[in-house]
Amino acid sequence: MPEVSDPVARLIRRGRHPLVVQALRSTAAATISYVVALQLSSEPAPLTAPLTALLVVQVTLYATLTTGIRRVNSVVAGVLIASGFSALVGLTWWSLGLIILASLLVGHIVRVSEFVPEVAISAMLVLGVTQVADTAWDRVLETLIGAVVGLLFNFFLAPPVWVQTAGESIEDLARRLRTLLHHMGQELGGHTPVERAAARLHEARRLDNDVAEVDAALRQAEDSLRFNPRVKEGLLHRVVLRTGLDTLEICTVVLRVLARTLTDLAKHRTDEPLFPEDVATALEELFHHVAAAVESFAVLVTTQVSANAEEAETRLFVELEAAAASRETVAHLLLRRIQEHPRQWQLHGALLAEIDRILDELDMEHRATRLMEELDRSAREQRERFPIVDRFRRLVRGDEAA
Repeated sequence: MPEVSDPVARLIRRGRHPLVVQALRSTAAATISYVVALQLSSEPAPLTAPLTALLVVQVTLYATLTTGIRRVNSVVAGVLIASGFSALVGLTWWSLGLIILASLLVGHIVRVSEFVPEVAISAMLVLGVTQVADTAWDRVLETLIGAVVGLLFNFFLAPPVWVQTAGESIEDLARRLRTLLHHMGQELGGHTPVERAAARLHEARRLDNDVAEVDAALRQAEDSLRFNPRVKEGLLHRVVLRTGLDTLEICTVVLRVLARTLTDLAKHRTDEPLFPEDVATALEELFHHVAAAVESFAVLVTTQVSANAEEAETRLFVELEAAAASRETVAHLLLRRIQEHPRQWQLHGALLAEIDRILDELDMEHRATRLMEELDRSAREQRERFPIVDRFRRLVRGDEAA
């Protein structure tokens, strides 16, 4: 049975993936809107309804609520423009150009923000589907049907939560940091050509692209937590992930500076190792502990179960303690070597300062303080943005200050 159960299990996991769930939701919403439009619209093929449903059913419920109205406005504006042009002049190359120009101008007038191009897209699609429109009301009716079905679909069948995807992105970023730290540590003992040190520097710089991709995944996860009835303590999850990514982003910047320091050192020591053997061994051990601490930190901020979180916290504490001890050993060895041979002493000091900055960012007390500050700031912003809701909530709790 393992040969059968394993593929079935993989198929079930794949079927629960947010991308698959979203595709199924969009398909179902479009199909339902088409069936409803067949009953209410006089058009034989009311394809505008499923088109609008596809546009309205967003990846997250928050995105649907915040962008749904603007998207509906853009579609309705495009439908009206296409209906008017098809009734007057039909579809020709010059009328198509006029439709696009008019749609873009109208999109700015009705203030649909980022959906200005969709006014023109909707106009062209409607014109291409219908060519000649009997009345504009049928198109508007189909648009409203698709919009209502899409919005109701997101209310009753909440979109998937993308926290796991964002967590995997954060852990992947941490693994890249760990790998780079390991490689840099292994190259400290022998002769390191400038070209190899510069390659590590370029590798560290490329991590900025990874940070941007993780940030995009995290923004999607944050939106999926807002207004989602399936999620409890959504604010806490958002703050934990966001502050975790901020910390890793700072570590990425510091690591880039550290790689630059080693590159500068390689330029001065073209015919000898970057460090003596004892210092290189101690530094490699230090880099190893810092790399393990970075990975443990990522596991900690992405862990949902309390038992696993405690295990991750313990592992991070152990790695930070070991890194701190290794740092002291390296500091004493470097001080002794600098007193004997003070060449490029400032680069040695910069190296230690950069390691200290990474360890300080990963420190658990520092993180706890940051979490509390972010939670207080987010709660304050919520109160200022929705004062009536905050006042009602305080009245329900029996707060005297209400």
